[in-house]
Amino acid sequence: MVPTPQCSRAYSPHVDSQHSDCVAAGSDALPNCFAAWSSREAAASLRRQSFALPMLDSGLSRTKMTLPLLHLTPFLVATSFAAGLNAYATVATLGLLARFELISLSPRLSLLTNWYVIGACLVLFLIEFVADKIPVFDLLWNALHTFVRPPIAALLAYGAASQLPPEMQLLSAFLGGAIALAAHGGKTAARAVVTPSPEPLSNFALSMGEDSVAIFLTWFATTHPYWAAAIAALGLVAVVVAFKYVLRTLRSLFQRTEQVLK
Repeated sequence: MVPTPQCSRAYSPHVDSQHSDCVAAGSDALPNCFAAWSSREAAASLRRQSFALPMLDSGLSRTKMTLPLLHLTPFLVATSFAAGLNAYATVATLGLLARFELISLSPRLSLLTNWYVIGACLVLFLIEFVADKIPVFDLLWNALHTFVRPPIAALLAYGAASQLPPEMQLLSAFLGGAIALAAHGGKTAARAVVTPSPEPLSNFALSMGEDSVAIFLTWFATTHPYWAAAIAALGLVAVVVAFKYVLRTLRSLFQRTEQVLK
């Protein structure tokens, strides 16, 4: 059913004098009147859309948050640092946020929303939650995860940068792995200092702090990526300042691990 000029009043509350002229002109002016009305409605709709789209693109949506390209770098910095502290907590947090449609991940990372992947990461997180709080055994656990956390961070960074050219994806993966390795090195060095302490509370508190930071930083990176990246950058600065000490601690840690394995 084609709406008449009178019916057009129901579609648009603002009827100007041209509509009134069309009504007065009779049925012969109906096609031209309706075409003019349609073009004005289309123009008004485009104006409304052009006003709304920049608001959506200016930041992360409050309901289902997508990741604009502008936020990709700080997001990768923060999540890579979190993966260096606890890779399983980072993957599980991203998977749960995407599963409940609180964020929208890259298609390359859609595997993280699988319940089997989320469940496996949660189980491994619980195992690490216990193992990481046992003196001496936590050193062995962290030494072995030198070959787990940085590769996971590199894979996450590679998948998150899927909209970039291949060479930029590889660069993202390298930087993600390097940031995770630095965070892992700082964590391991701090643990090596605390573990010899006779009282167990310091080791437990440090482990709880690392797990909490990994989960919080992953979530924070999806809502405030620049602030999350700033927090990660402060952690990286602390690691770089103590770089020589970290290398010396890692070397002694691997020597202890070899002795335990023998």
